[in-house]
Amino acid sequence: MKLHPTVAAVTDRIRARSGPTRSAYLERLDAAAQRKPGAERMGCANVAHAFAGMPVNDKLKVVTEKALNIGIVTAYNDMLSAHTPMQTYPDLIKAEARRHGATAQVAGGVPAMCDGVTQGTAGMELSLFSRDVIAMATAVALSHDMFDAALMLGVCDKIVPGLLIGALHFGHLPTVFVPAGPMPSGLSNNAKSKVREQAAQGLVGRSELLQAESAAYHAPGTCTFYGTANSNQMLLEAMGLHVPGTAFVAPGGTLRDELTREAARTVLADVKAKRYAPIGHVVDERCIVNAMVALLATGGSTNHLIHWVAVAASAGIVIDWDDFSALSDVVPTLSHVYPNGSADVNQFQAAGGPGFIIRELLDAGFMHEDVLTVRPGGLREYTAEPALVNEALHWNTVLESKDETIVRPASNPFSPTGGLKLLQGNLGRSVIKASAVPDDRHIIEAPIRLFDSQEALHVAFNAGELNRDVVCVVRWQGPQANGMPELHKLTPPLAVLQGKGYRVALVTDGRMSGASGKVPAAIHVSPEALAGGPLAKLLDGDVVRLDAVAGTLHALVPDDEWAARPLATMPEELRLSNAHGMGRELFSGMRRNAFTAEQGALTWM
Repeated sequence: MKLHPTVAAVTDRIRARSGPTRSAYLERLDAAAQRKPGAERMGCANVAHAFAGMPVNDKLKVVTEKALNIGIVTAYNDMLSAHTPMQTYPDLIKAEARRHGATAQVAGGVPAMCDGVTQGTAGMELSLFSRDVIAMATAVALSHDMFDAALMLGVCDKIVPGLLIGALHFGHLPTVFVPAGPMPSGLSNNAKSKVREQAAQGLVGRSELLQAESAAYHAPGTCTFYGTANSNQMLLEAMGLHVPGTAFVAPGGTLRDELTREAARTVLADVKAKRYAPIGHVVDERCIVNAMVALLATGGSTNHLIHWVAVAASAGIVIDWDDFSALSDVVPTLSHVYPNGSADVNQFQAAGGPGFIIRELLDAGFMHEDVLTVRPGGLREYTAEPALVNEALHWNTVLESKDETIVRPASNPFSPTGGLKLLQGNLGRSVIKASAVPDDRHIIEAPIRLFDSQEALHVAFNAGELNRDVVCVVRWQGPQANGMPELHKLTPPLAVLQGKGYRVALVTDGRMSGASGKVPAAIHVSPEALAGGPLAKLLDGDVVRLDAVAGTLHALVPDDEWAARPLATMPEELRLSNAHGMGRELFSGMRRNAFTAEQGALTWM
């Protein structure tokens, strides 16, 4: 199938824009790849330190037999249900490496926070920047420089982007990502949301709410809604960085264990076959576009309009929201998974999952097929789902949707356009997850109520002050102000107001969760208020128009009056409270150096 002209044009302009930085990146990468292996290149004391903790037989393999050595970077901890299954992965990988005459070491661990735990608390202000901390921790782990290949163990929101950014700074290494799969379906996401809305109105108490939340989040594995964590997994499949079809296989079973072993076999096979597919070459302009297309076609997390800008930059590739917008105008929406629909990711997998989506996008000309992946068969291998046949892995091509209420072919999409929309106007540039918003709510025009914090909005809601058509503006939530936390706790009260028939919307320079849903929300407004962005000009009562059809976000204020308005400054008490407690002092340098959301909120460039 011929590549869609818009996909080709966006790829070409990214390639042209990225020429100097990409060339410099590849030059550094290829120079690193041409060096001798670490055990031969390093001094004797370095080598002795590196392998002192290894079993004797493994030491002999590396030093005497010059065996290949895999570096494992793991985000395992017990705080994240999605990462709990990874406790046993290093032993599986080491045993499999030995079976193939190689060795493996845990090169290092990276921090991994659960946004579900920190949501609505001061700890959430560390969340976005934890991505760059994870990237740096990945670099620390791989800086031992004794590895022929690497495996990245991680799943959730900031963890996969952080691991990927870190791995791309060691782009000469063949690298495979190893997920853990979703938890079993529990209380449905729709039912959970209804209980949250009831709690916001005081109709149920804490015990009923906790019971519902515990029924929804109840076992090891990824949360079952299509938020940032599961969007990560879809994008890694589309980029060819997984063992094919690994994303949504449940944890704990023999199939999952065998897929983990296959990750070790895959990365070793690339090195042994002298197949030159280091991660820095796999992740090229076409690969990044494939990830963007997969995000749009599945109505994935808005967080990735920040994260994948940073990921691309790590490979010397420059993308922006105009690229996402151009692709979203032509890429069809092929899946409805909560919050875009009622299905969860287990149902998505059963209906056809990533294999079906990738096949449809390839066949319709929306994805580049001529790309490198971690497998020699290329991206076509990712149109199949794995199974065990006589204890051996086998892949079955996903030929059709098993449930067209969840996944559909490109010939009959849920929508002819993608799930995300760029908004522009005198309030700056922002994004909206339009695919999750009812069609009759794509245009909201109403007077604003201005808030300096999400807590202030909750107070106003509880006092009954928002029972009207209203655009709630929550500012001072950008990367420089307080680390750009997710404001997911605002979803229940705003959903209650919308359910009462009021026309409501949210406008903020902060983020919403990957599970942000049916309330229209213009998020990531750039530049942020603290950096002189136009949200700092707004006054209570101004009328704002959010138009997800035309792609505009405007304060309906006369141009001369708007130009003359001074910028408000962040309240001093708010600035001080953001700077202290829960370790926020340690992140002050990151806040000062952070780029805009559209520039990936990077802190290291």
